[in-house]
Amino acid sequence: MSNFELGLWSFPALLVLILLRAPVGLAMFICGAGGLWLATGSPAMMLARMKTETFSTFSSYSLSIIPMFLLMGQFATRGGMSEALFRAAGAFVGHRRGGLGMAAIGACAGFGAICGSSLATAATMGQVALPELRRAGWSGGLSTAIIAAGGTLGILIPPSVVLVLYAILTEQNIGKLFLAAFVPGILAALFYMLVIRLYLVARPIEGGTAPRVPWRGRWRALAGVWPVLAVFFLVVFGIYGGWFTPTEGAAIGAAATGLIALASRRLNWRGLGEALMRTAEGSGMVFFIILGAAVFNGFLALAQVPQTLSGWVIVAGLPPLAVLVLILAVYVLLGMLMDSMSMILLTVPIFFPVVMALDFGLTPEQTAIWFGILVLVVVEVGLISPPVGMNLFVLAAMAPDTPVAATYVRVVWFVLADLIRVALLVAFPVIVLFAV
Repeated sequence: MSNFELGLWSFPALLVLILLRAPVGLAMFICGAGGLWLATGSPAMMLARMKTETFSTFSSYSLSIIPMFLLMGQFATRGGMSEALFRAAGAFVGHRRGGLGMAAIGACAGFGAICGSSLATAATMGQVALPELRRAGWSGGLSTAIIAAGGTLGILIPPSVVLVLYAILTEQNIGKLFLAAFVPGILAALFYMLVIRLYLVARPIEGGTAPRVPWRGRWRALAGVWPVLAVFFLVVFGIYGGWFTPTEGAAIGAAATGLIALASRRLNWRGLGEALMRTAEGSGMVFFIILGAAVFNGFLALAQVPQTLSGWVIVAGLPPLAVLVLILAVYVLLGMLMDSMSMILLTVPIFFPVVMALDFGLTPEQTAIWFGILVLVVVEVGLISPPVGMNLFVLAAMAPDTPVAATYVRVVWFVLADLIRVALLVAFPVIVLFAV
């Protein structure tokens, strides 16, 4: 068996391990290490390559940005910023039809701007918004579907941990990727709000309203969200404006969020310790996935899988858009089995050379940025695609009295909105690139 054939067989082996509930990072590590052993024919050579791979992966200074953004999300959660966002949005639109659901989406978008994680956004906003939605008479299935969909904004609204990983893998400018993601993220929030409105026109019984808040109360609630806006503008525009590097920006954002949480008296010493511990646990999980992906992708590179696939695509003469659509369809399918970070780390080294070899009428940098945002958007689709979207599991655990099937039926409308948005971004790259 040739090394290339060995590389192809590693994919079904990886899927079998994932279906057997092996952690994704461990599954990639096993397939990569086993593949290197078989390809080199020597355990000593395999261990030598793994030593080199481990050092080259974790010696990257850029990876230090990940624990900083995770810590910023922990401080934001414990500092009550998620509650302030939902309270402010609900004060302005909660009395209108669908208003509380739209407020939950808006709060998810705002929290995603200082969190960077889809699962963390869904879990945090679920704790804040689910009780309020149920108290106002919203059906359980629609409530959980709204927050599961809103949670996906955590990996698209900058700053985003997944987008940082894509930038590191493809050697792209993090600031430009953050700017490129901003408009698609706002579009996602608007599309989700439109879905809520249209759904309640057809089934008004599933959504309730909150009492109207006087203008004085609205302005008071709005004043509570200034820390979120301050941290967002400081980090994103500080990075893009060249005031500091992305890693420095992440550290400044984490420090600013922590100080705000302390000043609000919502974060005590015990909470600080828990935040640091959760950040360490999350960072360890992320770094192990990165290691597994590095070993597996090192094996695929040795087996010449990305290069051979790129050559096949060029020889086949398929239209570039047809190839792109096929790749995006693969991401949607993988999203039903894997988390977003694992998908990015596993597939980008394979698909990125293929896409860069095609002519879309864009510069190489524009193609890389456009493809990165498209990948991020379709990864979102996978996170809420039944039956195994990760965000759906998070909300199912938080609302055990709501049948999972009820969430599935209603989240399909949000998935359709996402697919329409993907089609728009594919057809009109300027939506992504105009700000870059």
